[in-house]
Amino acid sequence: MNKVAIVMGSKSDQAVADKAIKVLEAHDIPYEARVISAHRSPEALDKYLKESDDVAVIIAIAGLSAALPGIIASKTEKPVIGVPVSGPLMGMDALLSMVQMPPGVPVGVVGIENGENAALLALRILKAILK
Repeated sequence: MNKVAIVMGSKSDQAVADKAIKVLEAHDIPYEARVISAHRSPEALDKYLKESDDVAVIIAIAGLSAALPGIIASKTEKPVIGVPVSGPLMGMDALLSMVQMPPGVPVGVVGIENGENAALLALRILKAILK
């Protein structure tokens, strides 16, 4: 259980995911990247989370309402790192959605479109887990 999952809300989030992938590859960290919308395919998201036994940390990338990280965090006890994506409100809508999770649904959040920091935080979490 040392893989990082990168879950994007839509294919348009790929550029942000690529920033995280670059860091993970530079550190030889296994990962998988998927596009699974919390709104358009909730059953696929549930299935993925149930079958992701080899995943230790999840990076969830989303814009606009940015529900993806919170929904994932509500369905797993694995660490979830949210990456807000720019949109009509310059990403502030996504950022605020991610940081305002209700009690019991923790999501670590990095800066808008900061896939690099999401991957670096995932690395630190993995190091703490593997000690």
